[in-house]
Amino acid sequence: RAARDGHEMVDEAFDIGQEPESVREAYGDNPFSRGCLLARRLVERGVSYVEVVSNGWDTHADNFETVASLAGVVDPSMATLVTDLESRGLLENTLVVWMGEFGRTPRVNPRGGRDHFPQAYSALMAGAGVRGGQVIGATSGDGMSIKDRPVTIPDLFHSICHALRVNPEFENMSPIGRPLKIVEGGEVIRELFA
Repeated sequence: RAARDGHEMVDEAFDIGQEPESVREAYGDNPFSRGCLLARRLVERGVSYVEVVSNGWDTHADNFETVASLAGVVDPSMATLVTDLESRGLLENTLVVWMGEFGRTPRVNPRGGRDHFPQAYSALMAGAGVRGGQVIGATSGDGMSIKDRPVTIPDLFHSICHALRVNPEFENMSPIGRPLKIVEGGEVIRELFA
């Protein structure tokens, strides 16, 4: 019975029409915004992992118009999500991570776009003990190289594990006996939690 009730609570989360109109307006009326509102509703009901996707950032052409449009959706929705989680006492135990899989070239290509650039990019973290209001690391003036405080992908994943109280060194065994660590290498970004 308890498991069934838990499923019903999660199912109920998908009915965002239950939210006051003012809350729905604060998040916005588009798929990403509704996804952020749904994420908060799922977290409230104890769901441990939620992913909200914002597509269209692969801006090989018309970068500036596209990014302005995407940011106009993502920025207010993310800000509302973090504020809403905090006002409900959920941010302390919820980690919010916003990132893509790589950055964009600092130089604009002939189509007004920016191409793939894994050398430097940004990620946002909030909640779960992360000290907000700071920027860690910097690129050179032209954006082509890391100038200050490099952070590697394993460092980022170690930090996510730290915030979630997961041992990043834990080793799983594959069905064929191959050891797989949660994170290979890296260390916690201490400034995030200081």
